[in-house]
Amino acid sequence: MLKEFKNFIMTGNVIDFAVAVIMAGALGAVINGFVSNIAMPFVGYFAGGMNFEDLHIAMDGKEYATLAAAKEAGGAVIAYGAWINTIVNLLIVGFVMFLIVKAYNKTKAPAEEPAPSGPSEIDLLTEIRDSLKK
Repeated sequence: MLKEFKNFIMTGNVIDFAVAVIMAGALGAVINGFVSNIAMPFVGYFAGGMNFEDLHIAMDGKEYATLAAAKEAGGAVIAYGAWINTIVNLLIVGFVMFLIVKAYNKTKAPAEEPAPSGPSEIDLLTEIRDSLKK
């Protein structure tokens, strides 16, 4: 059983999959940093100087200047600004993955189209036989 497991792990597909998972994690961290540190401040600037990270609803009914202050007060907080960042993050990750798959598909060789099918061998033989009978 251990030998079979070793053979399974050492196949190219498993190793390729492991590399893909590690790269996806790193890509996710880069995109999350891009969304949090570049994209959302840029969007916030054009939305009137709004900081999306601080958008929240305090469930205790009080008003807090920042999300950190609301959490520090100890009450339940709905941080919908962070959720907006997550949605933007998802859209960017989806777009980047689309571009990667599209580029990968361009590198693959196009599939050969099957030759147009004509009459079968039996049909040809039948036609020859019928021609000879005439």
